[in-house]
Amino acid sequence: MVRCSSYFAYGFTHKFFGKPCQKHYFRNHSEISSIYGALESVSTMSGSMRKPIKYVICSALNSCAKTLNWCLGIQIHAFMIRSGYEDNLFLRSALVNFYCKCFAILDAKKVFSDIKTHDQVSWTSLITGLSINGQGIEAFLLFKEMLCTQIKPNCLTFASVISACVGQKGSQHCSTLHTHIIKQGCDANNFVVSSLIDCYAKQGQIDDAVHLFVETSEKDIVVYNSMISGYSKNMCSEDALKLFVEMRGRNLGLTNHTLCTVLNACSNLALLLQGRQVHSLVIKKGSEKNVFVASALIDMYSKGGDIDEAQRVLDQTSEKNNVLWTSMIMGYAQCGRGSEALELFDCLLTKQELIPDHVCLTAVLTACNHAGLLDKGVEYFNKMTTNYGLSPDIDQYACLIDLYARNGNLSKARDLIQEMPYDPNYVIWSSFLSSCKIYGNVELGREAADQLIKMEPCNAAPFLTLAHVYAKKGLWNEVAEVRRLMQQRRMRKRAGWSWVDDVTRQQSNEN
Repeated sequence: MVRCSSYFAYGFTHKFFGKPCQKHYFRNHSEISSIYGALESVSTMSGSMRKPIKYVICSALNSCAKTLNWCLGIQIHAFMIRSGYEDNLFLRSALVNFYCKCFAILDAKKVFSDIKTHDQVSWTSLITGLSINGQGIEAFLLFKEMLCTQIKPNCLTFASVISACVGQKGSQHCSTLHTHIIKQGCDANNFVVSSLIDCYAKQGQIDDAVHLFVETSEKDIVVYNSMISGYSKNMCSEDALKLFVEMRGRNLGLTNHTLCTVLNACSNLALLLQGRQVHSLVIKKGSEKNVFVASALIDMYSKGGDIDEAQRVLDQTSEKNNVLWTSMIMGYAQCGRGSEALELFDCLLTKQELIPDHVCLTAVLTACNHAGLLDKGVEYFNKMTTNYGLSPDIDQYACLIDLYARNGNLSKARDLIQEMPYDPNYVIWSSFLSSCKIYGNVELGREAADQLIKMEPCNAAPFLTLAHVYAKKGLWNEVAEVRRLMQQRRMRKRAGWSWVDDVTRQQSNEN
C-alpha cells in the first residue's frame, strides 16, 4: 500500500491539474468541474485534519475510475485506511469499481474477498469488472455464486452478466439468464432487454431476438438500435432497413451507432441510393467527423462500387486513424484495385508512420489476393512476425491459403492448412475446394469436400462442387455416385436468386 504522507494532505489536486498532468484529456468542462471538485474536497478535508464524509471519498474514487488515474486512486485507498473507512461496504464497492476500470482485476478481487458482508452493489461491481476485462466465464460463475446467497441481482447485474456471456460458447446461457430476469421482474427494463436482444443476435438466435423485441411494450432508441444491429449482424439487412424506417417514423432520433448499423446494412445489400440517403442524415446530424461513421461510409461506398466517393469521404475527414486507413485499403481491394491498396499501405508506412494491426494486414492480404500477387502476399505475411511483432491469426492464414490455391499452388496451400496453429473453418475448406475445381485436382478436392460434409452434412454445395471436379476429369462413375448420395439423403440444391435495385422507379416515385 502506498504511504499516505503530508504530500496528499498538502494538495494532490494541484499535482493532478497542474503542469505535471497537462496532458490529461477530459470530455467536457462539466466533467472537469466534477472531478476537480471531488478531489479538492478530499484534499481540503485532509489538510484541515477533518474526517472526510464517505460521499466525498466515493466521488473522488469514481473520478479516478473515469479518468483511469491509477496513482491518485491508490493514494485515496491509503487515505481511506488512514481515515478509518477501510471496512465501509459503500467505499469498498467503489474501490472494486476503480481497480476494475484500471484493469487491475487481481486487486479488485482482493478488495472484494476482504468484504465481510456483501450487497447488490459489491457483487455487481466485480461482475461488471470481470465482464469489461474480458473474463466472461468468471463473471458468469460469480453470478451463479451470487444466486446461492440471499442477495438478489438487479437490472445492472443482469445487464453485466448478459454482456459477459456474449461471445462465450454455449448459447444456453442467454436463455437461462432470460428466465432469471423474468423471475426477478426485470424484463420490463429496456437496458436489460436491449442486452438480451444483443446476446441472442450475436449467438445467431435472431428469431428469439425478434420475439423479445416484439413483446417489449415500450421501445426506446436503445432497444431499436439493438434490434437493427442484430438484424444487420445476421445478414437480415432488409429487415434492418425496414426497422430503421419504422424507428424514424416514431421520431426517436438518431445516434452514431444507429447510423453505423444502417450503413452496414446498406453495404451488405450494395444499396448505393439508400446509402447516399443515410449519408445525408449523417451530414444533417453533424456526424461526418465521427471516425466510426466515416469508416462505415467508406465501406458502404466501396461495396456499392463507388470507390471515388469513398476516397472523398476519407479526404474530408480531418483526423484520420488506423480504422479509416484500413477501411480505405479494404475498399480498394474489394473494388479490384489491389495495386492501389498496396500503394496506399506502403505510402502510409513511410509517410504516416502507420503501425498496422491484424485487421489492417488482413485488408492488405485481401488486396494481394484480389490482385493475384502471391510473392507480395507472402512477403507481407512474413513481415507480420519479423517487422510488426504480430502473430498471424486464422484470418491472415485464410488469406494466404486462398492466395496459394488461387495461383494453382494447391499442395503448398494444403501444407499451410496442416501447419497453421488453428483448425481450418468452413470458409477455408470451401475456398480451397473451389480452387481444386478450377485446377481439376481430384485427390485434394475429395479431401476438402469430405471435411465440408463433416462440418455441414445437410449442405448440398460441397457435393455439387465435388461432382464438378469429377466431371472435369471425366470420372462419370464418381459423378453418378455423388448424385446417388444426394438423392439418398434427399438433398437438393437451393435455387439461386438475385435482385435488381430499380433506381429509375425509385426516382420517379420521389418525383
